[in-house]
Amino acid sequence: MSLKISGTITKILEIESGVSKAGKEWKKQGFVINTGADYNPDICFSLFGEEKITSLSSFTEGQQVDVSFNLSSREFNGKYYHNIDAWRIESKETGIPAEGPSPISLENEAEAFTNTSSNNESDDSDDLPF
Repeated sequence: MSLKISGTITKILEIESGVSKAGKEWKKQGFVINTGADYNPDICFSLFGEEKITSLSSFTEGQQVDVSFNLSSREFNGKYYHNIDAWRIESKETGIPAEGPSPISLENEAEAFTNTSSNNESDDSDDLPF
């Protein structure tokens, strides 16, 4: 499942860092976007890892963005804690992602599938019904 939301960056938070129980160093940075919704318009996302934190540096407060993210929950001592982890940030002005591969165009994929399907119809060695 892929989740995506649009909004304006309202705040870029400070970088947090620490050491895990396993002795590995970690870094995390948060940012807040305002979605423009009537109720609860502000959403705070987290970015983990140096590469993703670096990608956030190309954005500024007030910039329109699309954010792709994952939701997760974990239980600790009978309480549940939630994470909203961003994995791609795209500028709405340019449509260029700051991190990760470019989005896939489903129209191009469908066209490519149609073209290869029609080419394979004449091939009798293929025993698939489609």
